[in-house]
Amino acid sequence: MGIAVLTMKASVIEMFLVLLVTGIHSNKEMTKKIKRPKFTVPQINCDVRAGKIINPEFIVKCPAGCQDPRYHVYGTDVYASYSSVCGAAVHSGVLDNSGGKILVRKVAGQSGYKGSYSNGVQSLSLPRWRESFVVSEGKPQKGVTYPSSLTYSSSKSPAAKADFWSTTTYTNSQNSPYVTQHHTLELNHSLSPLCVGPQARGSFGTAAAALRVPPSHRSQRKFSKGNVQPSGHEAGPRKGGEPELWKPGSVLLDAGFVPKKELSTQSLEPVSQGDPSCKVDLSFLIDGSASIGKRRFRIQKQFLADVAQALDIGPAGPLMGIVQYGDNPVTQFNLKTHMNSRDVKTAIEKITQRGGLSNVGRAISFVTQNFFSKSNGNRGSAPNVAVVMVDGWPTDKVEEASRFARESGINIFFITMEGASENEKQYVLEPNFANKAVCRTNGFYSLSVQNWFSLHKTVQPLVKRVCDTDRLACSKTCLNSADIGFIIDGSSSVGTGNFRTVLQFVANLSKEFEISDTDTRIGAVQYTYEQRLEFGFDVYSTKPDVLNAIKRVGYWSGGTSTGAAINYALEQLFKKSKPNKRKLMILITDGRSYDDVRIPAMVAHHEVITYAIGVAWAAQDELEVIATHPARDHAFFVDEFDHLYKVVPKVIQNICTEFNSRPRN
Repeated sequence: MGIAVLTMKASVIEMFLVLLVTGIHSNKEMTKKIKRPKFTVPQINCDVRAGKIINPEFIVKCPAGCQDPRYHVYGTDVYASYSSVCGAAVHSGVLDNSGGKILVRKVAGQSGYKGSYSNGVQSLSLPRWRESFVVSEGKPQKGVTYPSSLTYSSSKSPAAKADFWSTTTYTNSQNSPYVTQHHTLELNHSLSPLCVGPQARGSFGTAAAALRVPPSHRSQRKFSKGNVQPSGHEAGPRKGGEPELWKPGSVLLDAGFVPKKELSTQSLEPVSQGDPSCKVDLSFLIDGSASIGKRRFRIQKQFLADVAQALDIGPAGPLMGIVQYGDNPVTQFNLKTHMNSRDVKTAIEKITQRGGLSNVGRAISFVTQNFFSKSNGNRGSAPNVAVVMVDGWPTDKVEEASRFARESGINIFFITMEGASENEKQYVLEPNFANKAVCRTNGFYSLSVQNWFSLHKTVQPLVKRVCDTDRLACSKTCLNSADIGFIIDGSSSVGTGNFRTVLQFVANLSKEFEISDTDTRIGAVQYTYEQRLEFGFDVYSTKPDVLNAIKRVGYWSGGTSTGAAINYALEQLFKKSKPNKRKLMILITDGRSYDDVRIPAMVAHHEVITYAIGVAWAAQDELEVIATHPARDHAFFVDEFDHLYKVVPKVIQNICTEFNSRPRN
């Protein structure tokens, strides 16, 4: 009996296990058969703006080619909703130009959006916008459901049309930079259909007839186009407690229909104030000579348009004007003519080729004397930059004109296309003209393009350079625009040790200047009864070479003929200074001259600016005769040679103060 019971229990347990295993297997089979719905990623075009998509968070797929500058992007990291979604993704580095999936999340509007160049996309600056968004990699977040299809604000569904009261109110700001036009409509709410005059119907189209006004709001109101801050469905309580659906100076944009042209999104396009990190006053000197041809002239205009787009032009950022040269230069438009990139591009398209020779030097002189004036929009607080475009080579000389431009505070850039071949170099008036003309010969201020079809590759390098205001060193013209001649007393009263101290003083002054063949140049004369040219302006073109040359000057010893030394320096040193270059004579002496200094000093005052540095036994009255008027700014005295170093900052300060006080343009 006991055995039978045990056998039955074993059979029951065995059946239970079989059923359990079978059930688990069946559940697995059922799980395999029930497929989870696959998430479909919506695809959008490059020109779709985030503001057109109502969904607060979504994943989309962008196509290739969204790096194109026509797909505008506003901001950096956080983008205004008026931006291209895919363009912003490329700018942020989430995508490259081949496209792909991205995650987009809407965030609050910002008070300012800063433009920047990143990943081949130039984003624009914007003072404010009603909504923003951020982009990240297209990976779904846990616990978040993403839409398989997007809801657009321009949806034309019947439900959207009927739900007039679900529209968003946009209140117009008096100072809004986004309103490009201003229209006012008188709406008569006493009529059941919306009745407007013929002109208003032309603005709103037939869709306006679908609007209805509730009886509680039948009154005369004025509405105008605008777009700043979205309020809710109701703008807020009025004085009498009645909710105010519309404010004077506002318009209700129905999400259920697309307005006519006057109320299209084109009219709501934001107007950038410009990139404040690139505040420069920029002049382009473009080649309109006959040799360039119509095709290359069009390429040049396209290049200018691309630069204007990349610059993000505006009153708080860069301003741009164009001068075309041929036989004679002419201003196409100046700095204050157009205040945004779009208008500049339109103006560039209208430029026609003038023909003639390639008189580049004449064009640079014209820009120096006429272009950068207050009446033409020069702001004073922004660096002046002139970009000179040359096809082949100039038909006149450019070095002197460029030097005068630099001395007027203009940073000269050169872009040269298709330079002279070996058999053509005989026709070039100034060999190596670009290096002689630009602000620096370090490659920063000159770009050489092998052919016109490669010109577009220089857009971003050029924009990056002209916006690098810290490196626009040619604006610091008191330090890089002079030929400085040191006239050093080597008489017996100085002595060997003190003479080395004088040379150290000369070196300390020289260190303060930007030295090169196109910037400040240094020369030196030593005198006793006789005079000796230690080195001229054209011998050394780098600061280390100049400092080594000063160190090698040997002490001569003898008498003190300062008048003869001034005459010698004018003839043997300054006669070889470049025309239009500032000429500074710095004379150091320790005693009264054996000869008369008055007549040589008077001659010198007509040719150079003279600074007289006296030490120990030097005569104060003689120093004042030698120095340029006023003597208090050009004559200095120290009682010991070891105190010469104290004079260095004051001399440099006076040189710069004098230069900056001179009227320019």
